[in-house]
Amino acid sequence: MSWEPEVITDSSGNWYTNALRFATKEEAEANALDLSMRWSAVREFRASESSDPVLHAWVDGKLVSVSKEG
Repeated sequence: MSWEPEVITDSSGNWYTNALRFATKEEAEANALDLSMRWSAVREFRASESSDPVLHAWVDGKLVSVSKEG
């Protein structure tokens, strides 16, 4: 399980995501907040659970890739 940042960027009310997956809800929310500060089109943001593997971390306000083990 992982967490994905999601945003609404138009009047459709649809949530959109990307390939970023984090270990915690807090990391995904922080990333979505960062995105909302850089994109003027973001109307709302949130973090949602995902069945995808964790691929990223949010460390000191920066995106970090996480190596896949195995």
